[in-house]
Formats: sequence, C-alpha cells, structure tokens
Amino acid sequence: MNSKSLEFTKISIIIPVKPGGEVRALDGLRRFDYPAGSFEVLVAEGSCPSRQRNIAASRAEGEVLYFLDDDSMVEPAALSTIAAHFSHESLAAVGGPSLTPESDSVFQRSFGMALASPFGAGGVCNRYRKSGVPRETGDHELILCNLAMSAGVFRDNGGFDERLYPNEENEFLVRIRRQGWKLIHDPGLSVLRSQRRSLAAFVRQLSGYGRGRAQQILLGGGSGPAPYVPAVFLVYLLSLPFAHGIVYYFPLLCYLTMCMAGAVHAGAEKRDPLPALLLPLVFALLHLSYGAGLVWGMIRYAGRKRAPSQGAVTVNRIKAFDSGAEW
Repeated sequence: MNSKSLEFTKISIIIPVKPGGEVRALDGLRRFDYPAGSFEVLVAEGSCPSRQRNIAASRAEGEVLYFLDDDSMVEPAALSTIAAHFSHESLAAVGGPSLTPESDSVFQRSFGMALASPFGAGGVCNRYRKSGVPRETGDHELILCNLAMSAGVFRDNGGFDERLYPNEENEFLVRIRRQGWKLIHDPGLSVLRSQRRSLAAFVRQLSGYGRGRAQQILLGGGSGPAPYVPAVFLVYLLSLPFAHGIVYYFPLLCYLTMCMAGAVHAGAEKRDPLPALLLPLVFALLHLSYGAGLVWGMIRYAGRKRAPSQGAVTVNRIKAFDSGAEW
C-alpha cells in the first residue's frame, strides 16, 4: 500500500451480527473525526462470524478493512490512527485493546481485571489493557473486535479460515506473519466492550476460547506452550483425589498464593478494590474453563477437520463512501 494523505485512505468497517441483532457499535461510528466520504460501514448478518466477515470483505470497497464486533465502542480518532499506520507499505494489520467500561457491574469489572492481568491471561493480557507504546507484535496482542487489515493482504491470503470460530484471526495473523508482513499493536487504538454479565456466561466464553485454540492448533495455525498450561493444571487438580503425600499439594498452594497476589496487584493497579475481591474465584474459573475447552477441543476435533460453515449471510451497506444514506 503506497503512502498517501489520510483523507484518501478509504476504510471499510465490517461488523458481524446475529440475525436481527442490535449493532450498538454504530453509535460510536457516527462520531468519527474522519472525512465522511472516506469510510463505509458493512453489517453482515449470519450465524458464523468468520464467514460473515469474509463475505463482507469480498464486497468492501476500501483499501483497509476495519473489523469490529457489534458492541465495540470506538474512539473518534480511530480511523485517523489506522490510516496513519497504513502509510507504511510493509504493514498488514494494526489493532488495539478491548477495554472494560467503568460503568460495568462489579462482576463484569472483575472479569475485565482477570483478562487484563498477566497472571490471569498470560501473554494475551494486553488485548484487554492499555500498556506500553505502539510496537510490532504477534497475534497474541491483537483481537478481532478491534483489528484493521490491508484489504489486499487479506484477500490475497484467502481471508479467514471458516472452519475456525473463535481464533480465526489468530490463524490468519500467524499465516501472514510467516510471510514477513508486519503486525502492530497500538494501545491508543482502543475500544470499549462490556464483559459477560454472569459467571456462567464468562465460563462459556473462556471455554469457547480454549476450544478455538485447540482447533487452531490442530489446523496447524501455530501456538507456543502457554495455551497448554491451564489444561495441565486442570489435569493436576483432577488427580488430587488420588494423590499420596502432602508434597503433591504444594503446586495448589503456590497457585492459591499467586491468585491472592494477582488480585491484590490488580486491585491496587486499577484502584478498584471491590471487583478485586472476586478475582481469586474469577482467576480459577478463567484458567479451568479455558483448560477444559482446550482439552475438549483436542478430543472433539482430533483426526477430523470441522467443515466450513455454509450458512446464509446478508450484508447491509449502512454507509457508503459516496453517500450518507441510512446513516
């Protein structure tokens, strides 16, 4: 992509949503500090987000694709920030964190704290907090609810693997990074997204993340050792009833100590002690749910590949480059 002034960088915003679902992200898009004729918005309705994003991308007219979730609340300067990054020819993707609103409930804020904690989420914690300065990165710091990609690179590489959801962006980013393309994490390019409303919903979310990671690994999408740690810990806990000797409980004691230390640190860092009181429980649920999802995914998909979704997708162009119709 050649260097150019910001007003000529055309950006297509792509938002998947369930049929008939509310697209709350539109409220933030109306406040963009960006030339009105230089971006469009495509909302893709369907039941498979990876397929919805691919079909919308095939119809997008922009040079840059900006993927959001239906509840991603963006900052007014987001498109200007993205366009500035894409003035560099070697860049394939830029993204930033998904932050928890202060208006969320105590439970929701505790979920956000856990995900933003290095103890809670390990190497992916920067997806959920502002940390550091813009930097070259890998897929571990990028998240699909707030991710911009070169339209040319996306299409040339076949888009997302529709056998995957979630983790379709991780597999794609690993694939293009192996080709030498640059990925950037910009902490200033943030969105606000509310966390799940209940413990049960949080458990389902994290088990889904684990299952998606298992699918990505089985499809050869790349992964280090870190995703296996929660699964190993889960197996260890299940073995405790059969343990002999107090020394076998030492790892559990260490884990509980780290849970407490992580909760104290997160509460002090955020200056929000009430949700921090819930963090030892939330940390445990996060790790065990993710580990269980990973194990289940490995068992479920080992030896066979999930078929790509063939569900119907409807793409609505809410705002075109040359018109503000229906906006």
